[in-house]
Amino acid sequence: MTSPRQIIEKALNEGRTKLLEHEALDLVAAYGVPVPGYGLAKTAEEAAKIAEKIGFPVVLKIVSPDIVHKSDVGGVIVGVETVEDTVKAFNQIIENVKKHVPDARIEGVLVQKMAPKGAVEVVVGAVRDPVFGPAVMFGLGGVFIEVFRDVSFRVTPFKEQDAYEMIQEVKAYKIIRGYRNIAPRDIDSLVNIIMAVQRIMEENPEISEMDLNPILSYEKGKGALAVDVRIILRK
Repeated sequence: MTSPRQIIEKALNEGRTKLLEHEALDLVAAYGVPVPGYGLAKTAEEAAKIAEKIGFPVVLKIVSPDIVHKSDVGGVIVGVETVEDTVKAFNQIIENVKKHVPDARIEGVLVQKMAPKGAVEVVVGAVRDPVFGPAVMFGLGGVFIEVFRDVSFRVTPFKEQDAYEMIQEVKAYKIIRGYRNIAPRDIDSLVNIIMAVQRIMEENPEISEMDLNPILSYEKGKGALAVDVRIILRK
């Protein structure tokens, strides 16, 4: 498996300041962040093999340094259930992208296992402040972060106890600890992800910001999964 250093250096050597989807997943997985099974396919046959290996259902997403909003160009197909449909979805995505963005560089198609239902969406992110250094953020996903900005921050370095306190500080903590028909979440797994993001920021000074959004937080004992990861580099 490619090391985090190799991933970052490859991107910078190619003049990119944003990691591609599979690169970002590779990097956080190397630090122990749990992610759904995935693989990068260059052909429809490769996509089918990856889907069989990781298990259905899967989602397919275009991987291109030139495309930001994948859904807008038909670059995402979800809920793929069979090998035959995986081949069709791969070919459809390539056709859609070439039609809408003919000059886009295509690295391949990410095949990713669809995560189980029953999760609460949370977000863990980080930015590198020029004065204070790395700061890590935690919040609930959806309208909580977009509308209410219900988030907490810690400047690195911080201890595991601080990560627990970050989670407890958000107004939506009552949902995480269990509320009405929502069972308590696996808080330990969220703390582990927060601590992993801190290590990533401290050990890789080229990373200027990163977002794990959404992280799917499951019931106590069932862990969490980082579904989408965005990592921005500085030269």
